[in-house]
Amino acid sequence: MNNDLSWALPLFVAVPLATAALAVILPWRAVRDTLMVLVPGVGIVAGGWLFAHTEATGTVAHSVGLYDGGIAIPFAADPFAAVMILTTCIVALASNLFALVAGETRARFYPGLALMLTAGVNGALLTADLFNLFVFIEVMLLPSYGLIAMTGTWSRLAGGRMFVLVNLTTSTVLLIGVALVYGVAGTVNMAALAGAAAGNGPLTVAMGVVVIALCVKAGVFPVHTWLPRTYPGTSPSVMGLFSGLHTKVAVYALFRIYTVVFALDERWSWLIAVVCMISMLVGGFAGLAEHTMRRVIAYQMVNGMPFILVVLAFATLDPVRALAAGILYALHHMITVGSLVLTVGAVEETYGTGMLTRLSGLMRREPLVSAVFVMGAFSVVGFPPFSGVWGKLYVTLAVAREGDLKAWLVIAVIIIASFGALLSMLRLWRAVFWGKDMKEKEFPATLLVSGSKLVPGAALAVLSVAMFFGAGVLTSVTTTAAEGLLDIDGYRQAVLGDFSTAVGVVDTGDVPLPSTDVPEEVR
Repeated sequence: MNNDLSWALPLFVAVPLATAALAVILPWRAVRDTLMVLVPGVGIVAGGWLFAHTEATGTVAHSVGLYDGGIAIPFAADPFAAVMILTTCIVALASNLFALVAGETRARFYPGLALMLTAGVNGALLTADLFNLFVFIEVMLLPSYGLIAMTGTWSRLAGGRMFVLVNLTTSTVLLIGVALVYGVAGTVNMAALAGAAAGNGPLTVAMGVVVIALCVKAGVFPVHTWLPRTYPGTSPSVMGLFSGLHTKVAVYALFRIYTVVFALDERWSWLIAVVCMISMLVGGFAGLAEHTMRRVIAYQMVNGMPFILVVLAFATLDPVRALAAGILYALHHMITVGSLVLTVGAVEETYGTGMLTRLSGLMRREPLVSAVFVMGAFSVVGFPPFSGVWGKLYVTLAVAREGDLKAWLVIAVIIIASFGALLSMLRLWRAVFWGKDMKEKEFPATLLVSGSKLVPGAALAVLSVAMFFGAGVLTSVTTTAAEGLLDIDGYRQAVLGDFSTAVGVVDTGDVPLPSTDVPEEVR
């Protein structure tokens, strides 16, 4: 334990878990609903406090039970973890509010399951141990199975079956990978493993199994097809939760592992770039073949993952700016996709369908809903004045800084994939919001989206606009997060104490750890 306030880290898990238990036990729906909204609201404040604290003091860590570093169950927080907690709580709050107004919380256990999911996410973002990363991912998944099947409809049960099958299989692969790492290195503490996978063949293979499992959970090509087949089968509020929490935990873990354990090993840069380029193209254009609103949006989730991860292939020359660009895009994507999911979800909940062929003319019937959708669509494509323009611009600049063939190819694919995303959004707009008015008998003129259902998606869309105009603050935050992620010596010192003599530290030989210093030639 390296800071007097580090004792508070386990509370990010304990408080949501305790309130989840209360939400299950208490018979009063109003109290359960209040807890479901209050916990992520408090999490936003706590995440902001944690960011400010770690920005001032560096990485903080707590060893549960005050055991020695390398032995204890470790919690660690730096600005990167803090800003991810803050953003996931924002999306969780919006999604839980939507569930409240849509009547999802009539199901007795919905609030408890949503709170348990939040606890698992916070634990996964704060753990410094690979095995406990697996544990907290399972804590996320267990309530997710219940949330998917909560309404009991056949379509959602079918989607839930695929979700369970894929995630149980992937979790098994993840656990096997963690076991292989322990067998090779004698530890699964990420601080003790710092730099160990760069140049260590057996450990690289073992960590590769972990990375493959995380890529499946992130929905990266070619293991992405389960995501657009399962997420739209849930309710809009659950899909909003999953879009901002599930895949982004996997992205966070990939950033942490590749930076800390692989030491940004550039030997993998071409593989990362190729996989991300194919993922961009698939995610950008595959939505053109879908027939429901939320399936089109689901492919924008697939499209967003490679935009975040591709910076790992270009983090050699200027790692701070490259990682900051990826983090910025991750924050933008969480907010924007959350807005789109909840906005089209409001339409679906009101009209009883999300089929593109059954809806039309909403631009005249629902002008405010149409405006909120356009805000989200413009943001995900990368138009101003929304956060997407900065996300794609900074990712492109981070890629362009290397100026080699790989950079040119990625930039070309970014442009093409963005055009595909634009076509997908235009198709959805033309089918649902453009066209002739719907039949009066099937959809009476009095049937309109209520303001309470629109507010959660609209609030996230407004936040995207604020992120555009607050670009200075946003880039400062993401740069601080990137510097914290790259401060590997500080991470090791916080988690292990005196890491030169700590238990379980793996000898990295002459492998250099990433530096936060910006080379003179790119300043």
